Amino acid sequence: MLALTKPSGGPGLTLTEVPEPTIGINDVLIRVDRTGICGTDLHIADWNEWALGAVTPPLIVGHEFVGDVVEVGSNVTGFSAGDVVSGEGHVVCGRCRNCMAGRRHLCAQTSSVGVDRPGAFAEYIALPMTNVWHHEPPVDRDVASIFDPFGNAVHSALRFPVLGEDVLITGAGPIGLMACAVVRHAGARFTVVTDVNPFRLELAAKLGATRVVDVRTTTLDEVMTDLGMKEGFDVGLEMSGNPDALHAMVASMCHGGKIAMLGLPDGPFAIDWNVVIHDMLTIQGIYGREMYETWYMMTVMLRSGLDVSPVITHRFHATEHEAAFDAVRSGQAGKVLLSWRDPS
Repeated sequence: MLALTKPSGGPGLTLTEVPEPTIGINDVLIRVDRTGICGTDLHIADWNEWALGAVTPPLIVGHEFVGDVVEVGSNVTGFSAGDVVSGEGHVVCGRCRNCMAGRRHLCAQTSSVGVDRPGAFAEYIALPMTNVWHHEPPVDRDVASIFDPFGNAVHSALRFPVLGEDVLITGAGPIGLMACAVVRHAGARFTVVTDVNPFRLELAAKLGATRVVDVRTTTLDEVMTDLGMKEGFDVGLEMSGNPDALHAMVASMCHGGKIAMLGLPDGPFAIDWNVVIHDMLTIQGIYGREMYETWYMMTVMLRSGLDVSPVITHRFHATEHEAAFDAVRSGQAGKVLLSWRDPS
């Protein structure tokens, strides 16, 4: 089969023929339709410091996908050939304390699709049946292909109640953009999105932001004054991994405010713990999705009218992967998809 691989250390990915995956008795074989490019894939392609320590080539990369079931193992129930599915990218041990208690997103033995095990940038992928999510027909396939990052957005956005609350989102990457749509759908009053990228701030406006803020020219104090806010933001969603963004968020929260942190910083940095303590702020780290409550919430919200499709701005065939990755690098894109079917 055709697959996009990291054959060895160093920058670049290679589109090449590799053996089709085989399945065990508990596995599902899926023919991939389309995939989304993630920041993780970009790190592996560019072979940055994180990738050097996390990835062992050769490896098929990618973890965001939608496809069709073609074969199931003898122990598999609930899936059959032709089903439209995506897959949870974190494969857990199933036996640790957290897994046994239903907290699989907290499994310390997690392996990641496209990082620790063969990924989805290929014509076929095999996954344990416990990692496969069935899509009902109303879900658009483009949106289904990005359920993994959509799940990051939902897990972060709904970690704390947002109904009637004022929400600050720092970072208008694809996950921050989808989080904006989610909190508006869930009943937030004001949703303010900050970034320094005009293209992505424009996308944030399309996805329902009350205000978009280029922090190079406008301060959060000015925005809060314009909106008539008296006590700061109730909920913060830090999606950028930028220390300055978190500093600004901490300074702009109301007393008792709650912050969900998804953005990964490049390295350690300090924050003003006096403010955190004095203002009694809650800071919650977020990683991945809750299996599978987040997936259920995504599906239900889409059925009730949530539209995250504007976040998808570019579509390429897998044979055009270099142009697709360049689009991601340019910063002039939201979510970029690769198709693995006939180029027509």
